[in-house]
Amino acid sequence: MQEWYLFPDLLDASVDPAGYSTVSDYIDALVAPARAQSKDRYFTYLTSISEENAYYQQGATAGFGVRLGFDYSSNRLFVVEAYEGTPGLTAGLDRGTEIIAIGTSSSNLQSIQTLMQNGGTQAISDALGPSTVGTTRVLQLRQLDSSVSTVSVTKQDYTLLPVSSRYGAKVIDDNGRKVGYINLRTFVDTADPALRSAFADFKAQGVTDVVVDLRYNGGGLISISELFSDLLNAQRTGEVQSYTTFRDSKSSNNETNYFSSQPEAIAATRIAFIGTGSTASASELLINAQKPYLGSSAALIGSNTYGKPVGQVGLDNAPCDDRLRAVALKVENANHEGDYYTGLASVLPVTCQAADNISYQLGDPQEPSIKAALDFLDGRSCTAIASTGLAQQGVGRRLLQAAKPTAIQRELPGVY
Repeated sequence: MQEWYLFPDLLDASVDPAGYSTVSDYIDALVAPARAQSKDRYFTYLTSISEENAYYQQGATAGFGVRLGFDYSSNRLFVVEAYEGTPGLTAGLDRGTEIIAIGTSSSNLQSIQTLMQNGGTQAISDALGPSTVGTTRVLQLRQLDSSVSTVSVTKQDYTLLPVSSRYGAKVIDDNGRKVGYINLRTFVDTADPALRSAFADFKAQGVTDVVVDLRYNGGGLISISELFSDLLNAQRTGEVQSYTTFRDSKSSNNETNYFSSQPEAIAATRIAFIGTGSTASASELLINAQKPYLGSSAALIGSNTYGKPVGQVGLDNAPCDDRLRAVALKVENANHEGDYYTGLASVLPVTCQAADNISYQLGDPQEPSIKAALDFLDGRSCTAIASTGLAQQGVGRRLLQAAKPTAIQRELPGVY
C-alpha cells in the first residue's frame, strides 16, 4: 500500500496491525481517511486470486445466476436480471419475479419481511446461502402475473454471458430509424467476441445511433472498456481515448490510450448511455471517454452513476490465494476530465431522468429507460437527472449486496 496507493497522503500511518484480527480489517483502517473523502469507497480490498481469475478470464462463478434488488420502500426482494443457462432462470426466476420467502426446506420458509426485521438486508443475503456448488434453497416466488409458487434451486457453476443471448444485442426499428441496442453486463475477457459480433451487425445495417445499456454494470477490465470505445468510434482512430495516471513515484506506468482501428467498428454519431447507481468504474470510463468528441450528442439516461474514476492494481500473495486490489491509478478522458467521485450526472452536458422498470424485460423498447434513450436519440426533450451527490443505500430499490462479497459480487453487485 505504501508503494502503490494512489493517495499516499490519505493512508493512516498511525494504524497498528496488531489491533486487527484480519488483513481486510487492517486494510479498511489504513484507507479510512480516503474513504472519508469518498475517494476510496471500498475500492481497496483483499480477494481470492483463483476466484477473480476464473471470473475475469472465463466469466465463471457459482450461484443461482440471478441479480437481486431490494426495494427499501416496501421491504420486498425482486429479481432484476437472470442469466442464461443457470439454475435460477431454469427454475423460473427472471426479471420482475418477486422472492417472497427463503428457506432450506418448504417447512422453514421465512418471509423477506421477517428476515429484514430480524437482521436487515444482511439477514436476507445470509439466508440465500454461500456461493458454493450444491447449496440448495427453497424459494417462494410471485411472478408478474401474480401467480405464486414454491421452487427448490441449487447453486451450480455457470459461465456468465457478458451479452445476453436473449436481449443483449439487437437493432431496434424506431419508427423506421435503425438504432443499435447493446447491453453489456460486465467487462470481462469473454465480452470481446460478443461485442465484436454485435457491432458487426450494427455496421452491416448502417447503424449510427446507439443505446448502450450499462444500468447494472459495475465495471471490470479497462481493456474491454477501451475495445468498446473503439467499436463506437471508427472515425477517431489515432486520437486520444483516455489517460491512465499513477502516483508520481509510479509515473513510468502512465499510459495514453488511443482509439485503434477495429474491423467491426461503426462511426456512432449519437449515443444514449443507460446508467444507475450500480454503473461504475469501466462503465463510467466508457461514457466519459465520449464526452470530448460527442458533447451533447451523448447523454446519460436513467439515474446518476456510482462515481469511480479510479482503478486498482492486483498485488498477489499466491501461497494464501490472496490478491490485494489497491487503488493505484486514475482515469481521465482526452480533455483530462475525471474526478467524478459523485457520479457522471454532474459532469455530462446532457442527462435524462428515467425509471428502471423491472416489469419490462431488458431490451424492450417500451421499458422506461430504453424509451427515454430512444426519445433522446430522436431529439425529444427530457428532465435532467438530479446530481445531488452519492447514490444512497436505503432509498428506493438497490441491488442486494453481501457484507463480504465474492469476486463476481464486487463487479456485479446483487449477483447470487
